[in-house]
Amino acid sequence: MAHHKSAKKRIRRNAARAEVNGARIGRIRTFVKKVEAALNVGDKDAALAALKVAEPEMARGAQLGVLHKNTVARKVSRLTARVKAL
Repeated sequence: MAHHKSAKKRIRRNAARAEVNGARIGRIRTFVKKVEAALNVGDKDAALAALKVAEPEMARGAQLGVLHKNTVARKVSRLTARVKAL
């Protein structure tokens, strides 16, 4: 248990940020799953549309520090390659 006022505040802040970051990661996963679903069906137009929505969301996550920028770059690259291969 924290003994200093600043440490107690840091614990509260960390909990709040963890909730926001978790929600953002969940949102990104949802967008990626939409791309995956379209790829599994084989619908190139739907996959391309879903990717255009997912890519900026993933970039925003990297910009805000929720995900590492290289992780986002790798995932976007792989999804783009899979959409292109359809």
